[in-house]
Amino acid sequence: MRPDPTPNVAGAASLDQDRARLRDFIEAHPRLFVLTGAGCSTDSGIPDYRDTNGGWKRPQPVTYQAFMGERATRQRYWARSLVGWRRFGRARPNATHRALVRLEQQGRVATLLTQNVDGLHQAAGQQKVIDLHGRLDEVRCMACAHRTPREAFQHELVQLNPAWALLDANDAPDGDADLEGRDFSGFQIPPCPSCGGIMKPDVVFFGENVPRDRVDAAITSLNASDAVLVVGSSLMVFSGYRFVAAAARDGKPIAAVNRGHTRADPLLSLKVEQSCAEALAFIA
Repeated sequence: MRPDPTPNVAGAASLDQDRARLRDFIEAHPRLFVLTGAGCSTDSGIPDYRDTNGGWKRPQPVTYQAFMGERATRQRYWARSLVGWRRFGRARPNATHRALVRLEQQGRVATLLTQNVDGLHQAAGQQKVIDLHGRLDEVRCMACAHRTPREAFQHELVQLNPAWALLDANDAPDGDADLEGRDFSGFQIPPCPSCGGIMKPDVVFFGENVPRDRVDAAITSLNASDAVLVVGSSLMVFSGYRFVAAAARDGKPIAAVNRGHTRADPLLSLKVEQSCAEALAFIA
């Protein structure tokens, strides 16, 4: 007996309808405030944090307070980062990033605010980007603000910890790696070359405040936009959700492309539950 093709046909029809509604939404709103999350980068090989219900897939990321207050936490963080950076640092933009660049080139993106720290929007050619949570490709001293490229810091980590450079592990989000059951107590962390202070990735950790200038720039852009397009984010973190909530208070239409639950579901004018690349494939 031949299999019933109806489910595939129905699925294709649903995808086409979703794309049509999304196309209409974009065409109706020429000044989009685009907010992106981890779902944009999964096709680049960078894992995301949450499942389709918005829950954590793995233990929560390290907090700012633990990183700054505990040498053992910093040792664990940088050991995992040493292993994870090798692949994270080589990640390249995917079809979702390229579709959003085309949307900007068409003059339809007022600003792209990303919660990601991978720099892939800029690598794809996006111009109007606000990195809400910073960038992982730079390391900053928490005492004197000295900065160094993450690639150069990786070289120092490997020089001090050559045995760790031979390890491999499954990738985790944001340049991390799953190194469970290891003794991190002997891991050496390079101090700041200028003042000997604590070096930290130039990203906003959980429990840390987003710099005010970034928030202000995003709010200014949001106020100048006529609609919001969320791409690949469950919006479970308040630092991103707040902009969608503000748009809803102002009566701006909001569309979201995301598989599964988002914190803003009750606020959405349109929701497309497809992969980001599939949903945006019509943008040419």
